[in-house]
Amino acid sequence: MNTDTQNTKSQVKLFEVTDNHSDQRLDNFLITYLKGVPKSHIYRIVRKGEVRVNKGRVDVKYRLVIGDIVRIPPMRVAETNDVVYVKQSLRDALQQGILFEDEGFIVLNKPAGFAVHGGTGIDSGIIEGLRVIRPEAHFLELVHRLDRDTSGCLIIAKKRSALRKLHEYFRTDQVQKTYLALLSGQWARKKLVVTAPLLKNISKGGERMVVISQAGKEAETLFRRLRLFADATLVEASPKTGRTHQIRVHAASLGHPIVGDERYGLNDVNKNFKQRGYNRMFLHAETLRFEHPTTGEPMTFSAPLPQQLQSLLQHEQQV
Repeated sequence: MNTDTQNTKSQVKLFEVTDNHSDQRLDNFLITYLKGVPKSHIYRIVRKGEVRVNKGRVDVKYRLVIGDIVRIPPMRVAETNDVVYVKQSLRDALQQGILFEDEGFIVLNKPAGFAVHGGTGIDSGIIEGLRVIRPEAHFLELVHRLDRDTSGCLIIAKKRSALRKLHEYFRTDQVQKTYLALLSGQWARKKLVVTAPLLKNISKGGERMVVISQAGKEAETLFRRLRLFADATLVEASPKTGRTHQIRVHAASLGHPIVGDERYGLNDVNKNFKQRGYNRMFLHAETLRFEHPTTGEPMTFSAPLPQQLQSLLQHEQQV
């Protein structure tokens, strides 16, 4: 799509839609392109017919099609000098963490300690960092999410067509996910499928929590024991569904929350492990398996367990 933009729009602009914006809603496209223009104004110019697609009036819910010509009326866009600050440590981790890349998507070994995107109280996240180190990339969007303290395989789409297809895979459970987690205490079982439904909730302190409730959405996680230690258990967790905090809540429901989980874990247990060097939640997205969104070829991606966690495990007393 033509990206000839200025802060002051002194004349009508015509844009031809390419694959990067195909199937995007008109209002979302305009909100992104016309940064600084209030949403209410954008909706008003569409309603009044000042924005047109292929010379005709359309609704804000209209989805763009490749080849559409979008007419943008003259308007003043607020000047913005916002500079996204990305820590050098994050830049380095992103540069070194690319596991796979082609013209459609990137598979990244996400470092722990960074949110997937910036937000309240967070200057920048993984997606902002990628946009800084890849300024030539016109389209970079998260396909799914990992918690801030979780490391491992994360997919970023480079094309809207890939984003749509990969979203469909996740929505229809066509992505096989495997995590490594260290549970506190000795888990006596070797394998167990947990099917407790999960409901998003808000605690009194305003912290987002997820609870097991029959009013929640179905959730299923397979836990398989890998190694047993004196006071911890290394497991492989394979979530069939992708609910928020699913593995963390299901692990806690076993009576063995994930080591370092400050939200669903036990304070005294976490304090003990922290004194031994466990400074983060021990949850790592190890593998992803899915078909390539364009070729249909089966693909498997694996992210090695961070060296810090490997070293900690080597000092644990195995039973």
